[in-house]
Amino acid sequence: MILLDTNVVLWMAFEKSRISKAGVRAIDESRQNDSGLAICSISLLEVATLVRKGRLQLNGTLEAFLQEVEARFAVLPLSSRICARINELPANYPKDPADRVIASTALVEGMALLTADRDIRRSRAVRTIW
Repeated sequence: MILLDTNVVLWMAFEKSRISKAGVRAIDESRQNDSGLAICSISLLEVATLVRKGRLQLNGTLEAFLQEVEARFAVLPLSSRICARINELPANYPKDPADRVIASTALVEGMALLTADRDIRRSRAVRTIW
């Protein structure tokens, strides 16, 4: 199973061509071997925030879109282990709380993170795919 960053979830829905070749290959392989794709519950909040700020336009309702996301991916909840692991991320890791939750989730669950975020990848705090 691989963990998807919020940007990848949105690109899968609206702009698949923005996903790297390695990312598409990892998604396809995960689907083919039935290991699955996961997201953090905080990604749902990030999507809702983008809609509220007008940075994401949806054809239908926000709730319907989020329910579709929940149906397509395993949604991993925030846990005490994930919260504790946030404090162990290195100083060079991005300070955005959602990015920190996502990385900590990947670490706790032993998953690679599929992300286009250069700062996350450069930190080398979590195994990434891009």
